[in-house]
Amino acid sequence: MRPQICRNLLGLAAAALAWTGAAFGVPLQPLVDRTPAGGTLVLAPGRYEGPVRITRPIAIDGSGRAALVGNGGRGTVFTVEADGVTLRDLTIAESGASHDQVDAGILLLSSRNRIVGNLIRDTLFGIDLKASHENLIEGNRISSKPFELGLRGDAIRVWASHRNRIRGNLIHDSRDLVVWYSNDNLIEDNLGRNNRYSVHFMYGIDNDVRSNEFRHNSVGISLMYSRNTRVTGNRIINSLGAAGTGIGLKQASAITVSGNRIVYCAIGIHVDQSPMADEGGNRIEGNEIAYNMEGIVFHSELEGNLLRGNRFLDNLRSVIVAGNGTALGSRWEGNYWSDYVGFDRDRDGIGDSPYRRRLFLDQLWTAYPAVKFFYGSPVLTFLDYLARLAPFSEPRLILEDRRPLFRYTPIAATGGATPAAR
Repeated sequence: MRPQICRNLLGLAAAALAWTGAAFGVPLQPLVDRTPAGGTLVLAPGRYEGPVRITRPIAIDGSGRAALVGNGGRGTVFTVEADGVTLRDLTIAESGASHDQVDAGILLLSSRNRIVGNLIRDTLFGIDLKASHENLIEGNRISSKPFELGLRGDAIRVWASHRNRIRGNLIHDSRDLVVWYSNDNLIEDNLGRNNRYSVHFMYGIDNDVRSNEFRHNSVGISLMYSRNTRVTGNRIINSLGAAGTGIGLKQASAITVSGNRIVYCAIGIHVDQSPMADEGGNRIEGNEIAYNMEGIVFHSELEGNLLRGNRFLDNLRSVIVAGNGTALGSRWEGNYWSDYVGFDRDRDGIGDSPYRRRLFLDQLWTAYPAVKFFYGSPVLTFLDYLARLAPFSEPRLILEDRRPLFRYTPIAATGGATPAAR
């Protein structure tokens, strides 16, 4: 009991220092060094000083985030080198600001750790995983330093790390959540807002992104050079700006995008050189793509994408293909189109005639993007009306859905962070 009493007395001393406005708290490293393997260090409310290096499996409890571990604006606060460490209910702050050194709140160099319920703020990078596997990162609230968007660090950086669970976190005012060279990770029930990329994959295989909610970010979910990944049941709202995209696929193959709700974005889904040859086609099924500037944009005419059972609802333009290409190489089956003009005489829920998307005056700004500036002006609106009434150039067919859904039924995307993260 005596070591525990000593630790609590030191915690009370830290609280007293914080109460009197002292600039520094109790150094935390000596307390960590005295905690035996398998033991739990319970910190009393107050301020503690980093940096901290953990070399054996212990747990540190921050008493409901009342214990603040600060680093005075230098380096990384916690470096975890042992497997099986738990950091719970701490407030972690004041890392350095070096991108070269990847200054972070927590650096994980080990596996099977639990990072749960922490408040991580004023750190350049939040949690940095390097060859760190089978960790649980749950219920944390993470933000970066108050820099411009491109100069912030990543809230969670998963680098060559596999089989991690990132669940129920609130990530805000950071740069990205990146998953690079990493496989079999689960990203679930997180809430991301005011970031650049909510989730950014590169060279990943067999990852899952499900039931998250991403609001007011530049990009919701980006999958680059990735395979066999599932993006299901997410809500992506207000991805705006010059690069505003709900879900982006770049040279990505065998990706499943299903049951997502993508609304009020500049581009709902952007498909760029996907799928790659002989790596499996992409399935885009049962998503609601609504009220976006452009529903789906194809950057190329690559074949192999299946688009089935999606709801294209009141997008300014439902489908665009860059240059003079078409999307006829993709399979379109049973999607709902709010601009469909047709009947359902036999009342089977399927339109009697195919849905065909043709470009009229749209060809002008797909060939010359600068003309988009004038989109919606009275002159172009009138010219587009005339082109549809009596085409003065051959309209280009870019897709055909032979069995369009006749009635709109909403999907039930379930994205949203758990109460712990809020």
